[in-house]
Amino acid sequence: MLLPLMAAAVQSGTPILYATIGEILTEKSGVLNLGVEGIMMVGALAGFLVAHYTGSPLLGFLAGGLFGALFAGIHGLVCLAFQGNQVVSGLALTILGTNLATYLGTPHVGHAAPGFQTLLVPYLAEIPLLGPVFFKQDLLVYISYFMPFFAWVFLRYTRWGLGLRVVGENPEAGSAAGLWVPGYRWAGIFAGGFLGGLGGGYLSLAYTHLWTNGLSAGRGWIAVALVIFAFWRPGRAVLGAYLFGGVMAFQLRLQATGTNLPSSLLLMLPYGLTVLVLVFSSWRGRGTAAPAMLGVNMEPMD
Repeated sequence: MLLPLMAAAVQSGTPILYATIGEILTEKSGVLNLGVEGIMMVGALAGFLVAHYTGSPLLGFLAGGLFGALFAGIHGLVCLAFQGNQVVSGLALTILGTNLATYLGTPHVGHAAPGFQTLLVPYLAEIPLLGPVFFKQDLLVYISYFMPFFAWVFLRYTRWGLGLRVVGENPEAGSAAGLWVPGYRWAGIFAGGFLGGLGGGYLSLAYTHLWTNGLSAGRGWIAVALVIFAFWRPGRAVLGAYLFGGVMAFQLRLQATGTNLPSSLLLMLPYGLTVLVLVFSSWRGRGTAAPAMLGVNMEPMD
């Protein structure tokens, strides 16, 4: 029973990993986006509708990322163009996204769309223990295996990644060095929205293959908390995403076995773990790992 649970943890944690990597990129630029939940819902609906009407899950998946990026652009417009409060804007984005997806998606509840199927990796799928867990998944899970590494390389060794980090730590110094600070922040917002939309697209095209309202089920909020859990490091986000995914898969299996525990208590498990993670992070005093200018609006710079 353990191996199927671990495989389910990887699958359930994959959309969280997509959204978490995206939020790390956004916050590295100094922008706090609490609208990840709404972005994932918009991406999930866009991916489902495009796949449903075109028959192409790949187009649907990319559409989810594109619409997630466009939706995140609303946050950029409020915070960068109009210097609005980033917390309020993010919360409004979540409320708008979840309710918009519910309104537009209600006629399609229960409808199916072509999605991604399990794809066994030759030879690797036969490895004891690891094979059934990591290499009997779908294509989008395999793509997610490389994302933390690419994000780490991007932030640590590339000119654009280093510029993104400078803007989040000291935008005045970045501007003095010739960096266009608003451009980097816009790039961080769009990148985070794109990956968050991909996470939503995964939910409707690989995780369920059908549409249902409230599909993200709080995964966007978990992704925001997971950024703190990972101390803004892409590599640590992998462990956190699979940990949260395992808790979500575990409570679903407990419900399926007909346990006497109340279903509402089981549904609380992932969010209870989120609260514990935040308390642990504060207790360890690792808040200093956050970019210095996170959530701070800057006046437009040339």
